[in-house]
Amino acid sequence: MKIKLFLLLSFISTLACAQTQENPFYANGKIYVVVTVISMIFTGIILYLITIDRRLRKTERELNEKH
Repeated sequence: MKIKLFLLLSFISTLACAQTQENPFYANGKIYVVVTVISMIFTGIILYLITIDRRLRKTERELNEKH
């Protein structure tokens, strides 16, 4: 029982120490650049999908009008 408790506590302390170490992205302020670039990419993908959806609806309407 003591060994299990010791292992559990050492594991928790390892996790706590890992979280307090600085990440180079946070230290240099580059995390904001990364988040901005990822946001721009996702925004572009969403806009592209919306454009494709509008074109598809227009094409479907034209096909339905012909028949």
